[in-house]
Amino acid sequence: MKQRSMPLFDKLIQFSESSPVSFHVPGHKNGEIIPDRAKKYLQEIMAIDMTELTGLDDLHAPHGVIAEAQSLAADYFGADHTYFLVGGSTAGNLAMILSVCTSGDEVIVQRNAHKSIFNGLELSGASPVFIAPEFDETANRYTAPALQSVKKAIETYPDAKALILTYPDYFGTTYDIKTMIELAHAYNIPVLVDEAHGVHFSVSDQLPESALELGADVVVHSAHKMAPAMTMASYLHWKDGLVSRESLSHYLQMVQSSSPSYPLMASLDIARQFLATMKTEEVNKILVSVEQVSHILQATDYWEIHPSNDPLKITLQMKKGKSAKATADFFEEEGIHPELVTYKQLLLVHGLAPFKNTSRLKKAVKHVNERLKNTVNHATIEEGSLFPEPIQQLAHSYQEMRRRSTINLPIHQASGHVAAEAVIPYPPGIPLILKGERITETHIEMIGQLMQQGVTIQHDNIHDGIRVFK
Repeated sequence: MKQRSMPLFDKLIQFSESSPVSFHVPGHKNGEIIPDRAKKYLQEIMAIDMTELTGLDDLHAPHGVIAEAQSLAADYFGADHTYFLVGGSTAGNLAMILSVCTSGDEVIVQRNAHKSIFNGLELSGASPVFIAPEFDETANRYTAPALQSVKKAIETYPDAKALILTYPDYFGTTYDIKTMIELAHAYNIPVLVDEAHGVHFSVSDQLPESALELGADVVVHSAHKMAPAMTMASYLHWKDGLVSRESLSHYLQMVQSSSPSYPLMASLDIARQFLATMKTEEVNKILVSVEQVSHILQATDYWEIHPSNDPLKITLQMKKGKSAKATADFFEEEGIHPELVTYKQLLLVHGLAPFKNTSRLKKAVKHVNERLKNTVNHATIEEGSLFPEPIQQLAHSYQEMRRRSTINLPIHQASGHVAAEAVIPYPPGIPLILKGERITETHIEMIGQLMQQGVTIQHDNIHDGIRVFK
């Protein structure tokens, strides 16, 4: 197929250049109605911010240029069908879960998943069986579930409607997902994969293989994470077999806007073309750049670079009790902005192009080192006991939670109660406490330590307490 073409983007440009007269929505009228201060930034993109006009197709019933653009993406990524998502990977995660299960259905789920996975489970009313991740002592964090835990869960719940996995994690860590997929398929259990951080794996065999290549049934990619797509632009890839395409299409229409953004869809068309036409020598230059950036970052005694399966993810692991939050603040004062900050790690994402600001980075590293000399050292947070059971279920079903009333308790009094809301450090958006999970002293201690070290927690005000079920 013609991977160099961008049918949807080209059609939008052609339409815009024909000087169309708008008697339709959107209200900015092809970028004509817009405050002067915003024209410099928005006018050009608004010129292709169209609606479902003749020749521009319809995302929810595509037969023209959108269908062609999606077919090109499916061909490149190796799917039987690819859907464009304008609601981020969140929309894909919700739709893939809703398409395979309903109220009370057992679903096997990796515990350290993105919050959208748990939202999808709650919307479906499924009965999740959680497989705990292993704590990697070298990475100093939870990574992937053990193969044995997945095997035991499948054998214990052979009628499960799906196995839901996250691959890779936020830091680019991969694992033997192929064997897990084969184990699930031996029981006719479909495998749904949140591969938000792996859209670029397709550009080189020097990067990990995608779960789609390894046999997964549905895979969601955040195109905007690594490819040149706009924020919220994502793909959902479907393989024929264990998941109904009709069901996926139905739920995507439910969870996505009926007025999808054409600039977002066009950026998906552009991102696919960019990835599909990337040459080996371009990839090699990027990997050389990664080494150069890593070398600059290693000029310190206060952190070390932890290796990743994805070379484009550079993780700084703090040493000597130095705070990652303080380190990130110092970098930001130098105009260097990390992707993710935990209490002991910083994640820097190298883009799909050689890094150009090396002199600025060198100065920043030098200045950050100087600032860290005078900061207070922090105690290490012990989190290796967060998930003591390899396989667990919620204390209350989603159906029961809807019937129960709640109260608010100070966090230090919540141990033993069942959480009526999730507690989510963000990023990466992986719940520390799930809605419906029994709160432990370990949870409470971890929350206190995270708050003390300045980690952002998505919660109205955790200082005022947490909602629990009566």
